[in-house]
Amino acid sequence: MKILVTGAAGFIGFHVSKWLCEHGDEVVGIDNLNDYYEVSLKEARLSQLEPLSNFRFIKLDISDRDGLAKLFVEEKFDRVVHLAAQAGVRYSIENPHAYADSNLVGFLNVLEGCRHSQVQHLVYASSSSVYGANESIPFSENDNVDHPVSLYAASKKANEAMAHSYSQLYNLPTTGLRFFTVYGPWGRPDMSPILFAKAITEGKTLKVFNYGKHRRDFTYIDDIVQGVIRTLDNVAKPNPEWSGVNPDPATSKAPWRIYNIGNSQPVELLYYIECIEKSLGKTTKKELLPLQDGDVEHTYADIAALEKEIAYRPNTSIEKGVNEFIKWFNTYY
Repeated sequence: MKILVTGAAGFIGFHVSKWLCEHGDEVVGIDNLNDYYEVSLKEARLSQLEPLSNFRFIKLDISDRDGLAKLFVEEKFDRVVHLAAQAGVRYSIENPHAYADSNLVGFLNVLEGCRHSQVQHLVYASSSSVYGANESIPFSENDNVDHPVSLYAASKKANEAMAHSYSQLYNLPTTGLRFFTVYGPWGRPDMSPILFAKAITEGKTLKVFNYGKHRRDFTYIDDIVQGVIRTLDNVAKPNPEWSGVNPDPATSKAPWRIYNIGNSQPVELLYYIECIEKSLGKTTKKELLPLQDGDVEHTYADIAALEKEIAYRPNTSIEKGVNEFIKWFNTYY
């Protein structure tokens, strides 16, 4: 198939693009290569993709309405994996307008492109952050997500609602994946694994928020990629049993679906740091600090729906995943 991957120079977009190309699909990757984090890392990811004969990269911002519309008309994609977004919970407190431009306007442009070119299936990135103030553990797609605690989370919840309107109005199959703390080789430098690994390597004091008592559903990138690919092949369908009297938040009468995608085995942050220290063969001093604004204390994915419907089986232990991540970290940095 011919597949558009937005955010192809990003962490998940790079790995998904690589997998699709290696398995015979034609991939057009777009990215705006913004400087939210070091552009050199994005360029290094692209340098791994560009030698592949069935990969093409186009520098394009999804908030560019005319540019994106032209791309859809010219390329005629079969399916779309939409991973481009302004990421980061805390950055949304400092720079809220970046989230409106990318995550709202950009996502609308993607929906319009899919609608007008009869795309067979749109799979897009949502986030575990949509659960916000919800304290029901593990997080289920059937839980209420009306209380986000950051603008980033609110923008991702908005994406799910926007996708539903297009599925309802235009019969466009859409599937939203709520990612849970993805890590691994080529990961984002603003996320905890690289921040921790750098601090430990340099012997700096490590700032550990919520006194290290966070529990995070760390999910290794290879498990995430398998989930994305299997979901892409499992085109969203209407739920014939859906009822407006007792509505299921994860399905619809329209071809629209929401899934959690995680490891479903959360670990305490301090243990995760210990795994990184062990892999690096070094320890460092830790400064234990209170919970940050916009952060949630625990994430824990109920992945029963994804297991049942696409046979999703995450199988990378924290220990193995951290070892693979540190191998790459030592090589790259």
